[in-house]
Amino acid sequence: MNRQSSFFGFLVAGAIALLLIGITGFYWFFAKSPVNLVASTRQPGAAIFVSKLAPVMVSLLANPDRLQALERDGEVSQLKTSLLAKSSIDYKQDIQPWLGQEITLAVTTLDIDRDPENGQQPGYLMALATEKPEKSREFVELLFSQRVLTGANLAVEQYKGVKLIYDNQENLAGAVVGDKFVLFANDLRVLRAAINNVQAPDLNLISSSKYQKATQELPKGALAVAFLNLPTVAQWQGLELLEPTYHSLIISLILNPKGLLAETTLLSRSEVVSPSLPLSQPVGALKYIPASAGLVISGANLRNLGDSNLGKFWRQGTATIYGSEEDALGRLVQPLVDIQKRWGLNLAPDIFSWVRGEYAIALSPSEGKTTADWVFVVEKSPEVVEAIGHLDAIATANNLNISSLTLGQQKISAWTELTAATQEQSPLTVEAKVKGAHTTLDNYEIFSSNLETMDQILTAKGNSLIDNPDFQDSIAVIPQPNQGYIYLDWTKSKKLLERQLPILKLVEILGKPLFNNLRSLTVSSYGNETTSLKGGVFFQLRG
Repeated sequence: MNRQSSFFGFLVAGAIALLLIGITGFYWFFAKSPVNLVASTRQPGAAIFVSKLAPVMVSLLANPDRLQALERDGEVSQLKTSLLAKSSIDYKQDIQPWLGQEITLAVTTLDIDRDPENGQQPGYLMALATEKPEKSREFVELLFSQRVLTGANLAVEQYKGVKLIYDNQENLAGAVVGDKFVLFANDLRVLRAAINNVQAPDLNLISSSKYQKATQELPKGALAVAFLNLPTVAQWQGLELLEPTYHSLIISLILNPKGLLAETTLLSRSEVVSPSLPLSQPVGALKYIPASAGLVISGANLRNLGDSNLGKFWRQGTATIYGSEEDALGRLVQPLVDIQKRWGLNLAPDIFSWVRGEYAIALSPSEGKTTADWVFVVEKSPEVVEAIGHLDAIATANNLNISSLTLGQQKISAWTELTAATQEQSPLTVEAKVKGAHTTLDNYEIFSSNLETMDQILTAKGNSLIDNPDFQDSIAVIPQPNQGYIYLDWTKSKKLLERQLPILKLVEILGKPLFNNLRSLTVSSYGNETTSLKGGVFFQLRG
């Protein structure tokens, strides 16, 4: 790419950055001045230009000047200045007078010329809503005329009543279509295809039954919307959907005084089932999870998880990206994988199969340790009693001893490793290293990685996760009933996750405005549709 060919990239990067800045800046303003900043109930208007076969479309449904009212450190102003420094364009004078309430970015095709012999060249389209067509036409003319002054070779053509301008050196094409949108693309053929999609309605995204069904799930007041054609996205990334249960995904971003809710809907080719009846309140097992936990998973009925809609999505995503569920599990929750290897366990038959009631799993990163301490709380049942005997047998097979001891006033059963130790002038002694412990409290069986963690549980009256105000604020945003929660305290878990997922550091750099202000992240699934999986990810931001 030559010196000037990146101008389209600057425009795209700018739109993405505006979105990231907006979603991390809005909450400060919104919480203190609850005005109607974004009241969109519409679908992205630019979908009419995008092919129904396009891999992905992302739309910001707000004017950047509205987002600028949300900034605290001048991020939007700085971004405008840095992006337009590559040209002599002045945002306030040349863009602000006509820019409307939508910026849409789309990957329209995986290969513009459809010739595999010369490599893959994706087509990119950006659509900017205009409120003053004449002003926007002046901007497009100005933008390209300035390219001429720098030696660009421009081409102009009329295509189906629309004037197209193309810079051959820069791979930048532009046009004003009708009185609603300004279009930019990285190839003239992308613009032609966009115009064809308008004039042949059965070609565009709006005519897609998948897209129509997905947009029916859109909530009111979305700040931004993204639609993904999953098989095509996988193909774009050089992947293959090994278990293609879900064919498309729509994501909407919704404002909240405490943070941002990303609501997602996955659409399936066939009916999917829920692992259990939805929960109308947080599971009781959470009252035994310490507030110090960094990652918590809670719900009910692990027994049917593999056949659930969530389980099918996990298999589709992990098998596609990593090749197997085990590889994905290892990258996400390495402590659980270590337990499997050390004890010779298989989580599905040895643990999940007997959890029919409520459960909560927690990882607590510890200073100076490369792995986290863990807690597993499960509602008592006849299957649990039988399972403990099975776990004791596995422990014995791994040369561990079953020991009974008292911690405080609570009877504890521990799996211990005994070793003989001696010191000079001292008799032989026996040292016991605890590899795991469990006890019964009320109607729950509690397992932990060590006695220190168990002691923290037993003495943490009023200091459990369920009593934590941040956790309460996070789950209050998630609709009820739901299938439980995955809760991640970003501050406590950041270092541990970065060790397990090195790519996360790159994601943090790209989404710096978001991650710099992130307090926690909560994930849940809800809804009762049999052909879709609906859920939400709530980003709790610092006030």
